[in-house]
Amino acid sequence: MTVVARTAEEILLGFARALRAAGVAVTADRERTYLQAVAAVGLEDQAAVYAVGRATLCGSPADLERHDLVYAAWFGAERPGTARKAPLRPPASMADLQDGGSGESSEEDDLEDVRAMASATEVLRHRDIASMSARERATLATMFATLRPRSPRRRTHRLTAARRGRIDARRTLREMIRRHGEPGPIRHQRRDERARKVVVLIDVSGSMNAYTDSLLRLGHVWCRGSASVEVFTVGTRLTHVTRALQQRDPDRALVAAGQVIPDWSGGTRLADGFKAFLERWGRRGMARGAVVVIVSDGWERGEPEGLAQQMRRLHALAHHVVWANPHRGHPAYAPVQQGIVAALPYVDTFVAGHSMAAFAELLEVVADA
Repeated sequence: MTVVARTAEEILLGFARALRAAGVAVTADRERTYLQAVAAVGLEDQAAVYAVGRATLCGSPADLERHDLVYAAWFGAERPGTARKAPLRPPASMADLQDGGSGESSEEDDLEDVRAMASATEVLRHRDIASMSARERATLATMFATLRPRSPRRRTHRLTAARRGRIDARRTLREMIRRHGEPGPIRHQRRDERARKVVVLIDVSGSMNAYTDSLLRLGHVWCRGSASVEVFTVGTRLTHVTRALQQRDPDRALVAAGQVIPDWSGGTRLADGFKAFLERWGRRGMARGAVVVIVSDGWERGEPEGLAQQMRRLHALAHHVVWANPHRGHPAYAPVQQGIVAALPYVDTFVAGHSMAAFAELLEVVADA
């Protein structure tokens, strides 16, 4: 008897499309993100697969209920957290596609496929972007959707009500007056928190050409994730690309950015670019108290003293300066270039910037700055 095999990817895509038929707006981007996320957590972890589906395929509270119903019907498994914990398997409808409705189960083969997919994805996350083929770069471009940047926080001077903290004398007194002088609960307050500004300066010179596309995609993730992020490119001049990168589609955003960047793959004048930023935007408030992220290999055509001077000014304005260098991720790397040697005394955190894993680490460094 012939058995029609179904891969793990077909099963998961079938579930996503069944969810779309149930009324959930599952787009192609959500399907792609769902497959990548399941590959990362492993198909054998039912609770993780269930949570991943709710996180990547659903867009509203109403979708969550539909997801749970379709999940139970498609995988033939109870929701994680209930009494029965059945392993994931192909849906009952898959058996109907087999000749005679019987045959050997391909569950173990599916799990092996997903393990292989997860292993390949993990290897790709740690690969140096400069060494990737065109096909690997195309796969990497889809992985940026899994990045979730968090905004660094700052405390404001405004006070807000809280369960604990300093005593709010006014609210406590008003409560006593409302009770006609009888003792009442003590009210507290604390300083409010807001998102801290983030400024990203991306080197688009010729020496950074292998990384520029991915770095702009990273800038797009930042711009889409927070309204308090500004992105600039630095080559032979400074270019403000925030508006171009705010488009929803990442490929269109990169095309729009490419149309406004006049010095792509040109020379490197970091000192001039930083000076232009400080004089036009930084001193007006954009850099004041912000987390400034510089992504560059540190090659400088001008005198290193000029770069040191501008870095000193930038460090005095910013709350935290992060420098990400693609070569920092190589075991044999040493910061010996004149530009990076001049800049490092004014850098608070020096990290790698050569792979997807390094980008994820960079996002965490910025969030915790």
